[in-house]
Amino acid sequence: MPATPDQLFAYFDELGIPHATVTHPPLFTVEDGRDWHDKIPGLHCKNLFLKDKKDVIWLAVLPADKRADIGQLAKRVGAARLSFGKPDLLLDILGITPGSVTPFALINDTARRVRVVLDCDLMQSETVNFHPLHNAASTTIRTADLARFITTLGYAPVTVDCGGL
Repeated sequence: MPATPDQLFAYFDELGIPHATVTHPPLFTVEDGRDWHDKIPGLHCKNLFLKDKKDVIWLAVLPADKRADIGQLAKRVGAARLSFGKPDLLLDILGITPGSVTPFALINDTARRVRVVLDCDLMQSETVNFHPLHNAASTTIRTADLARFITTLGYAPVTVDCGGL
């Protein structure tokens, strides 16, 4: 069974990661969340669940307002032609549905199939916001704690510029 938000928060507490969560109506896209950006401090982010033609799974995490260049991203991380992963694959690997994609869902990837890419601009922010395994809330943590959460789970994230040249 996928982790619940309460289990995620308990894991944050175990790691000593401070977190704050704001509930809101379900937000499926960055555009849906624009009205909430001023109400929730920190960098608002988007997350791209991707698969390459060799069936390697990728999760790219970047600022919400940054335009991703998937072709350039593939070159920068050494991936074979990236495309968006299908909803059934997302549910199978991360235990979440479209509109709820978040690096917090890495807690559900018990086989550690996902390769994590963190955008270099995201890493310059003090705090970041992500959905806590569902899209009717946003959770704020420090960016350094996001990196610690990811590495504690056993991932070695790559930091690159996810945008165009």
